[in-house]
Amino acid sequence: MTGSAAEVKAVFKKKFKEEPHLYYSPGRINLIGEHVDYNDGFVMPGAIDKGIFFAIALNNSEEINCYSIEFDESISLPLSEVKKMEGWKNYVLGIVNEFQKLKLPVKGFNCAFGGNIPIGGGISSSAALEGGISFSLNELCNFKMSRKELALLGQRAEHNFPGVMCGIMDQYANMMGKENSVLLLDCKNVTHEDIPLHIEGYEIILINTKVHHSLAVSEYNLRRKECEKGLEILKKGLNIQSFRDIKDPVELFPFKNEMGDEVFNRCLFVVEEILRTQKAAVFLKENDITGFGKLMFQTHEGLKDLYEVSCKELDFLVNAAKENKDVIGARLMGGGFGGCTINVVKHEGVESFLVKILSAYKKEFNVHAENYNVKVVEGTHAI
Repeated sequence: MTGSAAEVKAVFKKKFKEEPHLYYSPGRINLIGEHVDYNDGFVMPGAIDKGIFFAIALNNSEEINCYSIEFDESISLPLSEVKKMEGWKNYVLGIVNEFQKLKLPVKGFNCAFGGNIPIGGGISSSAALEGGISFSLNELCNFKMSRKELALLGQRAEHNFPGVMCGIMDQYANMMGKENSVLLLDCKNVTHEDIPLHIEGYEIILINTKVHHSLAVSEYNLRRKECEKGLEILKKGLNIQSFRDIKDPVELFPFKNEMGDEVFNRCLFVVEEILRTQKAAVFLKENDITGFGKLMFQTHEGLKDLYEVSCKELDFLVNAAKENKDVIGARLMGGGFGGCTINVVKHEGVESFLVKILSAYKKEFNVHAENYNVKVVEGTHAI
């Protein structure tokens, strides 16, 4: 994406000939706890300094006019005709639709947006788009909804318009992020604990495979179904309500035949990952960054072998990271089938790590991977 706050404001003023309000809506990383947000698990996301800037103003009409700088595309339609469309438009209109379903009087608005978040990189550009629209309209139309309510509204919008049955993590991190902290988010109760991120001497580096996960939506919804199927069997057999009620993965093994290999593997990963994320929070509180990094590598193995959402490009990057003495943890991050790896790297080793891994990746796949050094920042806010 392209655009700083100043650039987005300038585009807006040129298009709409008025002064806008400015907002920033971040993407997110997830340190650990992958594919468990829709399985009542715990996840550990943070909002990051890669996101979307919005210039927006109410326009005293019943019209929505919204312009994406990245795609050089516009939507213009009356509020009474909000409906599903393709691509980024679905995320904007999905939010308006959810406000309308709550019988809230959405007013017509003009908007331009752009930023520095890579689309399809697994750092949730979709939640950044939803968050910026919902937060700004909530303020400008004076709806007085809480950040948590806006996160849940964003999740419903994604379910109902783009049709991605996502968990709550992306929208929640986008709204509730804190500078220099990650959230230990309890996805069952939708509550969180702020965990200070003391990683002095280390940097968080994302490497974008540049593989776009075209499989992700269909496979993602399939994984949800497989987990639901396995959980139904476990509810009867173990008299539990949720994957998180299982305190030891060995409890799953008696049900392997009934589930079949694929469903069993999905459920095994989920149970292990929920336990791993709780352990990871303890390590962070104790400043045991090395112990934390080992858990990241374990998560990648599970995502590759049990949940089967990796791809050869992601595996190549994680294996290369594992061989580097300055990397203490790495894994695929996000839905999988492409997107980014997340790496925790010693500060003094970042430069040589990037030179080696990017040239090896270019040699192997003839693709220039992108890298982003990210910092953990505040959630969506007015500028």
